[in-house]
Amino acid sequence: QVQLVESGGGLVQPGGSLRLSCAASGSIYSIHFMGWYRQAPGKERELVASVTSSGSTNSADSVKGRFTISRDNAKNTVYLEMNSLKPEDTAVYFCNSVVRTLNGYVGNYWGQGTQVSVSS
Repeated sequence: QVQLVESGGGLVQPGGSLRLSCAASGSIYSIHFMGWYRQAPGKERELVASVTSSGSTNSADSVKGRFTISRDNAKNTVYLEMNSLKPEDTAVYFCNSVVRTLNGYVGNYWGQGTQVSVSS
């Protein structure tokens, strides 16, 4: 059983910054993948940024140069540092992780989502 808990969302002005955190807990053996997705009203959920078990990172073209994903393996936590925020970044941001549990099960887990609103 694995839980993902997100924090750090909120309301900021355009050009501002936020840092999202996602902590994984439970019967974790290893984490293969952690990433951030977002979904704005009326739009499909999209991958924002991700980090693999090897440490390789990737990000969507729309956020490159503004968002940075990082991880703390000791804490099973992934972060998304968001700078130069734009109104179009407004969305619910979801943490996602592919986890191998202690009993050998590999599952795809989602956090509850955290609201990011960018408005003046």
